[in-house]
Amino acid sequence: MDSTTEISTALPYLRRYARALTGAQTSGDNYAAATLEAILTEPSTLDDASSTKTALFRTFHGIWMSSGAPVDTEETGLEAAAQRHLALLTPNTREALLLHTVEEFSFDEVGEIMQVNGSEARDLVNIARQEMSNAVSGKVMIIEDESIIAMDLESLVGEMGHRITGIARTHREAVDLAGKEMPDLILADIQLADNSSGIDAVNEVMSDLGKCPVIFITAFPERLLSGERKEPAFMIAKPYTQEQVRSAVSQAMFFSSTETLTS
Repeated sequence: MDSTTEISTALPYLRRYARALTGAQTSGDNYAAATLEAILTEPSTLDDASSTKTALFRTFHGIWMSSGAPVDTEETGLEAAAQRHLALLTPNTREALLLHTVEEFSFDEVGEIMQVNGSEARDLVNIARQEMSNAVSGKVMIIEDESIIAMDLESLVGEMGHRITGIARTHREAVDLAGKEMPDLILADIQLADNSSGIDAVNEVMSDLGKCPVIFITAFPERLLSGERKEPAFMIAKPYTQEQVRSAVSQAMFFSSTETLTS
């Protein structure tokens, strides 16, 4: 593929990464747009990278860091608590964690993106895991119609110190379950057992009971990264790895993103 095609292929995942860092689609997309503008202005930035995708993320990281990786202190509610937590994190650790576990870059590639060596990148990821796992614990609801996956998620999240409020297989079950005990985090599949939508279920829960962080799980992430509608700040693809789940759960709990998809 030529560089233009490679950038187009990687861009949805850069936007996902940007939203996970900022917790919002608009601000994340602003950083992604600034990255594209920088590459268009100086296309030679692609020349010395191990891949076009790595160059794209490296350019983004330079812009992100030059802006001070800003922590907004004017938010209220969930966002205010999240920003207070963010201000206490060791610099660069959250970025390294997301790049390695969610975007699946190797430690050497993370180092290339962040302009450190691979060993330093590994250390940053380990620090992030420890800091984020110690920061927040809470109640988690799982919306998943595949029993084996639901049990796996329940086990993983429980091992992290969170309490599972229950597992729902359909839209109706999800709304009823949340009505009994509102969770602090929702893990939601997109397509449910009765062909109902996990997105619709989450939106109804939010409408009735208030907002909480959400991680959407889907076998087709590219369909949800089109930029044509609101997108989740946190999303992992099937088949997922245990590290992806742990990273996404810690990140979502820590950052308390409240953005959900619309129908």
